[in-house]
Amino acid sequence: MKENTILSDLAAYLFSNSSTNGRTPSERELAEHFGISRGQIRESLAILEAMRIVERRAKSGIYLTTTEASVEAMALFARAGVPLDPNLIYETVELRKIHEIKAAELACLRATEENFERLREILAISEARLAAGEGLAKEDRDFHLEIVRATKNSIFYRVCSVYYMMGEQRLPIYFGDLSRSRRSHEEHIRIYEALLARDGNLAQALMSAHLQGAESYWKGLIGNMQTAVV
Repeated sequence: MKENTILSDLAAYLFSNSSTNGRTPSERELAEHFGISRGQIRESLAILEAMRIVERRAKSGIYLTTTEASVEAMALFARAGVPLDPNLIYETVELRKIHEIKAAELACLRATEENFERLREILAISEARLAAGEGLAKEDRDFHLEIVRATKNSIFYRVCSVYYMMGEQRLPIYFGDLSRSRRSHEEHIRIYEALLARDGNLAQALMSAHLQGAESYWKGLIGNMQTAVV
């Protein structure tokens, strides 16, 4: 079993099989469940502990600490199918907006012809998918991350990539609405044109307005969920 597979599977299993106080099955039980050695389980738990997903307490056991989880851990949860707190989703969308507005400004200064060519390719694929009546979950991610890539800041790119990992299962739902996909594509075209013109102010304004839709969507959804609970 590959490390990235065991980590996501282990995180999901711990989440599903913890007690009310957060205590999880023991190393021995985990090793038996996954059919691997206790040494491999111990190494995987060390990584999850570094990501602040679990805490190993001497003479007590292993406990979930998901409320303190790192951003990378939340991406791991999303990939494993572990439900995220709705408020964390909204806060992630909000932070993504802040970062991508700045990315649009930097891309105007630093984008190369290679970046523009890739953006044109993504827009062309988007056109074809819309013509086929399909949503743009993958193309939306590719378009936005290419703009971040155009900043030529690898750390910036890695940080923003995490946001899209966290949204991997949500984006197909959001873009399942074809009218939303069409509107997003039209806005992508305008953002691309602003980048091509090297107009940083316009690119930032367009990106802000574009991401406002997603922010409002999740804010409204979370509000409805909280009302339902009350």
